[in-house]
Amino acid sequence: MGWRVNPSGDRAIDRALRAGAWITAWTALALALVATAAAGPASLPNGFVYLRDIDPTIRQDIRYAGAHNFIGSPIDGYVAAECVLTERAVRALARVQRELARSRLSLIVWDCYRPARAVAQFVRWTKDRADTRMKAEFYPNTDKTRLISLGYIGSPSKHSRGSTVDLGLVPIDVSSIPPWTGREALVACTAPKGARFDDGTIDLGTGYDCLDTRAHINDRHIPAAARANRLRLRDTMVQHGFRPYAREWWHFELIKEPFPGRAFDFPILPRVAR
Repeated sequence: MGWRVNPSGDRAIDRALRAGAWITAWTALALALVATAAAGPASLPNGFVYLRDIDPTIRQDIRYAGAHNFIGSPIDGYVAAECVLTERAVRALARVQRELARSRLSLIVWDCYRPARAVAQFVRWTKDRADTRMKAEFYPNTDKTRLISLGYIGSPSKHSRGSTVDLGLVPIDVSSIPPWTGREALVACTAPKGARFDDGTIDLGTGYDCLDTRAHINDRHIPAAARANRLRLRDTMVQHGFRPYAREWWHFELIKEPFPGRAFDFPILPRVAR
């Protein structure tokens, strides 16, 4: 028995097949993403670990995985809000954490390993004079086109070597890190604590990633208590093998880093809970 040709029916079948192809493609993509996430730790280069797997007591608020940063959007390579570092750096941070716990304090990390592609995005952004959406909070007094020459953005970045970290101090019993919803008015990171964004930290003089001279460790315009907190953070990190950065109170580099001169570019993927 032969089939009778029905043009309208053929078109309907063709549309259905095309729709099915899209469904199949999206299904394949979803399965690939699940597989990527499942790969988790196995996808890290030798010598790298997730901070959460070694010391889950250290708080994490990975700013470049979201929009609360000086660009105002998630940054290239930050697929997951996880701190990835060399194991040597993580072990040193765990020792810092144990010491701080005796004073009822905890570390909070904002950025750890930074893919080279993220650094490239930062550099492109500095050349875009029109994009100043986050200026009011993160660089209220600074020309964004000078952020590299002023030393606030490094290219290449030491973060891409995997042993540099941006961090601060929070009370050990802080229940949660205040979320940023995107609906808040942007307040200068140089404003007094209580006026600027509440990031859960003790007073360290400015907010994180404050691209301003007030973020310099020894700036004399911040309150004495905030300066004392900075020096306490600096001294504790130095005691455990880290080098501070004079222009940014939050930035520390492991002195005996395992990959000097390297610049990694693998993405930060979701970890698998152990």
